[in-house]
Amino acid sequence: MTPQRLGFFTRLVRTDAEEDAATVYRQALEQIALAERLGYDTAWVAQHHLDPAEGGLPSPFVFLAHAAAGTTRIRFGTAIVTLALEDPIRVAEDAAVLDTLSGGRLELGFGAGGSRHAFELFELGGADRQRVYADKLAKVTAALSGSALVGERGLNPPAPGLRDRLWQATFSAGGAQRAGEAGDGLLLSKAQPRDASAPEAALWEIQQPLVDAYLAALPAGVAPRIGASRGVFVADDHDEAIELAERGAVRFLNQLGRNGGPEVANTVAEVLRDIYYGTPDEVAAQLAADTALRSATDFIVQAHPVDPGHAATLRSIELIATKVAPQLGWRADERINP
Repeated sequence: MTPQRLGFFTRLVRTDAEEDAATVYRQALEQIALAERLGYDTAWVAQHHLDPAEGGLPSPFVFLAHAAAGTTRIRFGTAIVTLALEDPIRVAEDAAVLDTLSGGRLELGFGAGGSRHAFELFELGGADRQRVYADKLAKVTAALSGSALVGERGLNPPAPGLRDRLWQATFSAGGAQRAGEAGDGLLLSKAQPRDASAPEAALWEIQQPLVDAYLAALPAGVAPRIGASRGVFVADDHDEAIELAERGAVRFLNQLGRNGGPEVANTVAEVLRDIYYGTPDEVAAQLAADTALRSATDFIVQAHPVDPGHAATLRSIELIATKVAPQLGWRADERINP
């Protein structure tokens, strides 16, 4: 595996009941700043509504605009904006403003998913998510492509190049095929629903058909963009990594199921089955076996659901950049001086 870009993903999750949103946001900004200093190429956030244990960021464009003001080089991605819950023209406008303010550093990821609570919040509990998503994605794509929206008037500000930085997240080969046909990037999740006939299948075994469908559908001459998100937690000490990973898994089990999402687990082992954790050498060896990562252009790491706390997350970010990713072929830009 030789990923072209290394990304860091934060879900802005509260790991302590005493933490308020301001603390979580400040810590996430510190993590992004460290990632930039270490040479990470991208920083990604997800949009979540209502449930702070799932993710604490309902307004990703607002947060990323603030992050962009404090950085100079690192790119920013949304993985994902739940487009079915949004006005597509407002999304295009907000994305265009952020891309302009950040100097063209936005990677714009969309998906149809989202928690049951979020769809109920926006009075879409009975909606056909895939149909609504497809309709709104077409409108966003047209707006970012420069199509006229009213009369002869198009998107203002325009966002040249942003149309070519769209990504689609999916759990299915059909969704991967549609992303490929559109020439968009493909976002693979750190967790994937299992087929009941193969409950023990490895994550990469489940996702390889998505990769194959995406690559087969790409138009001629369009370079693939595959972002593979993985749960990764690295510590200096093996026992510390195990202890923190298991503690995080217990906390995750206590809140799992409230969001109506795709992740299903009943034990600590099931929570951690798709998570790479341990010392740098241990994690590098685990990742080397992940066949889906071999096709990835973007390797995106997130500490969730371990979520070991701010200090341990900072250390993990450092160890991944300095000890793990180099073993997989990634090199920080020579201009970066960690």
